[in-house]
Amino acid sequence: MNLAIKDIRHNVGRFLLTSLGIGMLLMIVMGMLGIYRGLIQDATLLIDTIGADLWVVQLNTKGPFAEVSRVPKTLLDRVAVVPGVKNAREFVYHTIQREKGDKSLRMGVLGLSWPTDTGQWLPLITGRPIRQSHFEMIADRKLGLHVGDRLELGHDMYTVVGITEGMVSSGGDGLAFFTVNDAQAIQFHVPGEAIRLERAARADRAATSDIGYTQPSLLAKAAGSSSAIPALGPPQLSAVIASLEHGTDYSSVKSIIAGWSDVSVYAREEQRQFMLKGTVEMAKKQIGLFTILLTLISAIIMALILYTLTMEKVHEIALLKLIGAPNRVILSMILEQAFLLGAFGFALAYAFGGRVFPRFPRRVILLNDDLMLLAVIVALISVLSSILGIWKALRVDPNEALAG
Repeated sequence: MNLAIKDIRHNVGRFLLTSLGIGMLLMIVMGMLGIYRGLIQDATLLIDTIGADLWVVQLNTKGPFAEVSRVPKTLLDRVAVVPGVKNAREFVYHTIQREKGDKSLRMGVLGLSWPTDTGQWLPLITGRPIRQSHFEMIADRKLGLHVGDRLELGHDMYTVVGITEGMVSSGGDGLAFFTVNDAQAIQFHVPGEAIRLERAARADRAATSDIGYTQPSLLAKAAGSSSAIPALGPPQLSAVIASLEHGTDYSSVKSIIAGWSDVSVYAREEQRQFMLKGTVEMAKKQIGLFTILLTLISAIIMALILYTLTMEKVHEIALLKLIGAPNRVILSMILEQAFLLGAFGFALAYAFGGRVFPRFPRRVILLNDDLMLLAVIVALISVLSSILGIWKALRVDPNEALAG
């Protein structure tokens, strides 16, 4: 006859309620671990999915994800002709927030180097890649858009032609994919009145300078579109990304580009580390602290429950000692109850978490290694929390059974 099982049957309601409470705490611990893993995947998702070997960014910046980077469009041609480079692509990335109906729509905007890159590498669940140079977009399902929806951004209207799944920014916002030119049009959109005021200011500056007096024809250009003024370059890119030929000496290509005095160049793994040590590092410390606190709280609650259950069985424990039952029988009963409490709590946490976590706004990833580690920790907690009850059981005097 198993004394632990018999005692649990005698107090089944309390055992189940305690298991439920422990399970809720362990579910939060699981959620914290899953959120941390989700943060890592979100932070490195684009870097891993794009798969570029080299990222060429503004000098002394860690961009384009860790910080703002600006490079000229001419950099694309310079990178493309470096020996060993298979292809070079433009890259534009920024975040916007707009209103759609009565909802706030926040998205990461990524520019595809069309027509070389049409978004065929994206995990489309419906729709198609981008087929024209303007006014088409691919949106992640998290944005709540559907194929055929039209969205006004800047001066233009964009049609959703494809839907992806799981493509989010490091902040958890859904991603939207445009051609580079459209992404830049959205990024550098300026209201009409601001354009008019800037043209008037340019014309006034030109009119009051020496060049305005000597070359009056320049006044007309100064008051016109920025694209008609040769001194003003086109909108800049966030980065240029490059893929290398198979078998190319990676270090030699990187050293050539690193020798240019206007840019910095990083490998894919370096970009990943910039994100992990920047965006994720602070969240890692905070989540780790909460996880430790919740684990300690779970241990304290289990210890108090087991101590209370032991206190209620003082008379029964004394009777067992009086009839000659060895201490190991009593100790194994308390230890088995602790293990069963931890096992039931862990099972409830896993079952509830499997239903709740997919509804979280941020990605929650439960890895088998993390679950195994948590199971070992729960087992250790069960042992440690039973010490208080065991200590009390060892101090019970057999004569207390005769006290009635």
